Amino acid sequence: MRVLVTGGAGFIGSHTVDALLAEGHDVRVLDALVPPVHPQHRFPQHLLDRGVDCIIGDVRDRKAWERALADVDAVFHLAAYQDYLPDFSTFFNTNVVSTALLYEVLVESGLLPHRVVVASSQAVYGEGTYRCSNCPEGRQVHPRLRKEEDLARRLWDLRCTVCGQSMTPEWTDENIVAPHNAYALSKYGEENVALTLGERYNIPSVALRYSIVQGSRQSFHNAYSGILRIFTQRILGGLQPVCYEDGHQLRDYVSVHDVVRANLLALHHDGAVGQAINIGGGRQVSVADFAQLVVKCAGASLEPSAPGLYRVGDTRHVLSSIDRAASLGWRPEVPLSDIVEEYLSWAVAQPDFGDVTTAADEHMRALGTLRHAT
Repeated sequence: MRVLVTGGAGFIGSHTVDALLAEGHDVRVLDALVPPVHPQHRFPQHLLDRGVDCIIGDVRDRKAWERALADVDAVFHLAAYQDYLPDFSTFFNTNVVSTALLYEVLVESGLLPHRVVVASSQAVYGEGTYRCSNCPEGRQVHPRLRKEEDLARRLWDLRCTVCGQSMTPEWTDENIVAPHNAYALSKYGEENVALTLGERYNIPSVALRYSIVQGSRQSFHNAYSGILRIFTQRILGGLQPVCYEDGHQLRDYVSVHDVVRANLLALHHDGAVGQAINIGGGRQVSVADFAQLVVKCAGASLEPSAPGLYRVGDTRHVLSSIDRAASLGWRPEVPLSDIVEEYLSWAVAQPDFGDVTTAADEHMRALGTLRHAT
């Protein structure tokens, strides 16, 4: 097939391109190459050397879609805006409007691709699913956004609104959605556009809700792009890894290689069509434990710090159930230590590797996105 990958010069996109080429497909990439993710504003040489048809264009531009979609058999729409900045309209213009434009051009051109796969996010769950063991029958709870006054007082954990006791986070399946920030709202909007218009116009579509994806080729310059990047930069610079809140937040980190296998599954498996599907790591890992793992793999002797910083709109715990993906034959395979070791080896070999975390934190502080609890 000829497959279009938007955002194909980026982190998940470039790994997906590699896998598609390995399967023998012709690949076209549409990418705007905008900073800070692409400070050099050029396509990676490894894409050009392998004959990938690379188009510079913005997914918010109809003409860019018209050019990129010519004669394609499948689409991976991975281009997205991700950040913690309060430029809310950019999230919706980039993530939702671009997806609407994709389907608009497909319908008006009479194109019926074999598959459209869009990248959604675990962020759509907000605080996810909890269980209050103190309430009768162990009441299941889906909390709303934490209160600012609680965060400012370092009251990080969610408590049951009935009995006031702490609750236990559980795996969240695809049926519970409660986005709490602009990025999450835009991703939920994007997957709704894809699945609804896909069904309406007979365009087989899939939305994959990625958990926190880690691995090589993550940009060093994007404040959103990952805990592994942040910890690596600080630790290799001889600085303590800084955990937001108290470091006890639970996440399910997943390797980019496992995500790429899920992408290919969505491309080929008809059972994925019409569904939103969680793609997660299947393991509960605290932020502090992740920091300790990076310290260990880097051969350093540093202790994580938790000075009481918190980001507005962050969730306390969120864990994605992967039962639906498992029913289609997918499970994560890459151990967490392998993810970290691969990233460390890749990062130190990059000419632009360095610590930009301090500047990113200062920028988020100035905008009020990153705050310090009393």
